[in-house]
Amino acid sequence: MTKPLLDVRDLRVTFQIRREGAMPWSAPTPLHAVGGVDFSLNPGETLGVVGESGCGKSTLARALIGLVPATGRAEWIDSKDLVAMTPRQMMRYRSDIQMVFQDPLASLNPRMTVGQIIAEPLKTHRPGLSSAEVKTRVKAMMEKVGLLPNQINRYPHEFSGGQCQRIGIARALIVEPKLIICDEPVSALDVSIQAQVINLLIRLQKELGLALVFIAHDLSVVKHISDRVMVLYLGKVMEIGSSDDLFADPQHPYTQALLSAVPVPDPDHDVAGSVVPLSGDLPSPMNPPSGCVFRTRCPRAQAACAEQVPALMGQDHRTACHFPGPLTEEEIARARKTEAA
Repeated sequence: MTKPLLDVRDLRVTFQIRREGAMPWSAPTPLHAVGGVDFSLNPGETLGVVGESGCGKSTLARALIGLVPATGRAEWIDSKDLVAMTPRQMMRYRSDIQMVFQDPLASLNPRMTVGQIIAEPLKTHRPGLSSAEVKTRVKAMMEKVGLLPNQINRYPHEFSGGQCQRIGIARALIVEPKLIICDEPVSALDVSIQAQVINLLIRLQKELGLALVFIAHDLSVVKHISDRVMVLYLGKVMEIGSSDDLFADPQHPYTQALLSAVPVPDPDHDVAGSVVPLSGDLPSPMNPPSGCVFRTRCPRAQAACAEQVPALMGQDHRTACHFPGPLTEEEIARARKTEAA
């Protein structure tokens, strides 16, 4: 069997938050942004990460590249633990693991030209290259991502949102990484531009043999690009499996609710009748529910759900639920009644 490119075990991120109005001497409250995440990623594979805003998707991404402190283990293919590394040690792996950020324009330095932005990682990780070699590589990468090389001396504000995201992708690819973490890379773009960027990522992945961690809230996009999908809720994995299995047969009530809300391009489709409602709001990660963190919004919740944290069970398709399986019509009706009340 192929050794995973990245093997993550019990990854946790906790922030110490001081509540508004709290006395200066009072102890801060722990906020568990990521609570014991397990997954593996193979070379050339795409793992989609989905969940509502505030579920820990972006924090997970930042923990993997050392931008926020974490505990647990994230073993790279050479058996080195990324979580245990110091910033100096992590520098060796920066060229292997790159990131594409959510806001295309905000992630680019407005005082640098496109050529300088794309070349910056080369100057850090390939200091032996001459200026001529750097310029040649930058122009070649601009062509690869669909930008004109003669635009090399322009500034970010002269480009559209989609073009700025292409610049961000070029900057990530210039050092030939093995893994790119995409933190909602198309959410700030128009729908037509989203498709162009997604297709670009798919093409580049095939050409360069990249692995992707693709974070998004749009499940239709995730289905199009992902080999496997991981569903997060309050920093915990609710379900993980192949894209085909998870979309065809979701086992966790939260996954079912997310999938039922995906728009269907059919004017005869009864949207209201097919959506599984989520009652209430996302609980505070500073005061998560006991047992299963989803139980306060789950139409299937029982006494056992409040008493015991469900383990992530299964083989290729794993679910963290005491009572997995498709929701019945009675359970869906009860959920609608609760939401209406």
